[in-house]
Amino acid sequence: MKNYDAIYEHAADNYGLITSSEAKSLGIPNVELVKLAHRGRLCRIGHGVYRLAHYIPTAFDKYAQAVAMVGNGAIIYGESVLAMHNLALVNPAAIQIAVQSRVRKTLPEYIKVVYPEKACDEVEYEGVPSQSVFEAILVCKGAVMSERLIEAVSEAKRQGLISEAEATTARIELL
Repeated sequence: MKNYDAIYEHAADNYGLITSSEAKSLGIPNVELVKLAHRGRLCRIGHGVYRLAHYIPTAFDKYAQAVAMVGNGAIIYGESVLAMHNLALVNPAAIQIAVQSRVRKTLPEYIKVVYPEKACDEVEYEGVPSQSVFEAILVCKGAVMSERLIEAVSEAKRQGLISEAEATTARIELL
């Protein structure tokens, strides 16, 4: 039970998720994760990614899960950042995850891996690694209606997700 307690402590602060590499850093072997999954204490949701069986879901779960499934260095990107914050009335068919190196894993259809030309500023929103809202708005130029993006700038400023200077820059870029 000591292993489960350590897993629970870690996963409770991470949307109920734990990866095999995180468990290894806690001194817990992969075989223990498999055993706990067979006993119904954990649910295997992807290669090396597990969720606590008894966990209360939140609105950010799908984003945290997508990042965990892609792996190290993955961040929420573009329209998915806007959807995460209910900005610009976007509803992408797949969660866009940006990475710098090639991903060789087989991922579910609801996750789309993108390889941006330049590195993104990584920030965390509610503990989920993400592209900044400011950059996401600019990246979506041309893919999302300009009126919606300008409205998203105002709403993001109101929510404190971007600064006044970023809002001004974004409005200039979008016009």
